[in-house]
Amino acid sequence: MGEKEILMGLAVAVLIALLVSPFASPWPDGLERVAKDQGFLEKGEEPPVFAAPVPDYSFPGICNKEWATSIAGFIGTMAMFGIGYGVAVLIKRRKR
Repeated sequence: MGEKEILMGLAVAVLIALLVSPFASPWPDGLERVAKDQGFLEKGEEPPVFAAPVPDYSFPGICNKEWATSIAGFIGTMAMFGIGYGVAVLIKRRKR
């Protein structure tokens, strides 16, 4: 895969993160819903080992919920791209 395709994929992912993430469902996901319905949701509530950098997919300090979610999506997309790209570069170097 060439550099152009990688950048196009990143651009699409960033656009999705920025434009679609504010429309994410506020309702609990399937696993959380089952835990609530079965009465064991509280058992999974423990203090986190690490503090989330962007808790609840909402960037702290931004009052507008949609903007906060979009920015959180952008930061998450860029972070995962950076990690994935870095791993790919390391693997490629190792093969040489």
